[in-house]
Amino acid sequence: MSTPTSARASRATKNARPAFRCTECGWTTAKWVGRCGECQAWGSVAEEGPASAGPRTTAVTPVRSAARPIAEIDVDSARATPTGVDELDRVLGGGLVPGAVVLLAGEPGVGKSTLLLSVASNAARGADGRARTVLYVTGEESAGQVRLRAERIGALAPTLLLAAETDLATVLGHLEAADPALLVVDSVQTIASAEVDGAPGGVSQVREVAGALIAAAKERQVPVLLVGHVTKDGTVAGPRTLEHLVDVVCQFEGDRHSRLRMIRAVKNRFGPTDEVGCFDLSEAGIVGLADPSGLFLSHLGAGVPGTCVTVTLEGRRPLALEIQALVAPSPLANPRRATSGVESQRLAMILAVLHRHAGLRLADNDVYASTIGGARVTEPAADLATALAIVSARTGQALPAGTIAMGEVGLAGDIRPVTGLERRLSEAARLGFTRAVVPAGTSVRAPAGIQVAEARHIAEAVELASGGATTRDERPRERPTS
Repeated sequence: MSTPTSARASRATKNARPAFRCTECGWTTAKWVGRCGECQAWGSVAEEGPASAGPRTTAVTPVRSAARPIAEIDVDSARATPTGVDELDRVLGGGLVPGAVVLLAGEPGVGKSTLLLSVASNAARGADGRARTVLYVTGEESAGQVRLRAERIGALAPTLLLAAETDLATVLGHLEAADPALLVVDSVQTIASAEVDGAPGGVSQVREVAGALIAAAKERQVPVLLVGHVTKDGTVAGPRTLEHLVDVVCQFEGDRHSRLRMIRAVKNRFGPTDEVGCFDLSEAGIVGLADPSGLFLSHLGAGVPGTCVTVTLEGRRPLALEIQALVAPSPLANPRRATSGVESQRLAMILAVLHRHAGLRLADNDVYASTIGGARVTEPAADLATALAIVSARTGQALPAGTIAMGEVGLAGDIRPVTGLERRLSEAARLGFTRAVVPAGTSVRAPAGIQVAEARHIAEAVELASGGATTRDERPRERPTS
């Protein structure tokens, strides 16, 4: 005869089913599915183990320190400390806050380890001249490889400690023994805990490692910099809970064939998320660029056919970049449309608008559009500059020297206003541009030294940019019919 306790246990065992978890985002389900219901990834759902059979009871722990009024909390200990890298401080909101955990993600080879090694070296030397202990834990490279990189970029500091470890318990032991002022872990996907099943980089391992490091950072009030891998679509690899646990999530972006690197904050509990830091990556290391506009300009407003300069906003930072276009007769039935740094769909739309509303015939021509310095144009404010560069390349007439264009082109041929026009014009005036073609109806005060020409339609903008000369092609004459 079975007892009530054994009956409940048998029912719990009967109801316990295997749980399936997505290896990309950590989403769980009771049965296997081919596609994750959270991140929509295919083939990422794997069996993890039996699901919980019922609610758990949590014991009450005595309070160690009583809650205090918020006005009595000391804020001096939470002040940000500069890292010595101005562009990184711009993105972080002034520097590193004690106990903050920063996750830096980026593609392989973009320069994450080089940047953090420079930050660790600057923190070890100290901005105020006082040396501090910094612990750099590497799980992807050997200590000798990191030593060679530090020697190449000039990041050798006496108080910079280096440890090549992949075990979480050993990393925590190094943290307790060294008691550093800054901890750098490269990367979080290579550290594993012996108490959790699964390979390093898995959902369970990443969650356990990140939780342990975050707890240690909060307890010791030590800022922690974590390097994270990214997936093929550019998102942070691992469970989405990792981004929720950390305080700051930064994306390190850049073309592998370009020296320009950009870092932007996707999440920041201590500062803004609309700031962008620019860096120049070379063999001698990585250097912050306070004025990166020179990387995106080749002629600086000189009269060259097929070129036009615009000013984009990366967060709150204006960046001047040059758009180049090439129009050539095509021997193909379907002319080519190639882009580099410009969205192909935006180019197709601009070409259709120029054909319909500006009378520019490009149906039998190949059109190429590109940017300078590996920059990528993502905002619609560069539509007008792209259109003017194409018109200049088609007619062979260069725009007047010192001309810059900003505006969004609509399907009806209208020029729409853009945000932050005053900051864009100020950046153009600082770089020496003297003439700007902008959307009409924007009541902004032009800075000294720059003349503003307003345009309501794409045809009007083409005439203003070319100095009043029309660029409308003549229609082909119809052949007489017999």
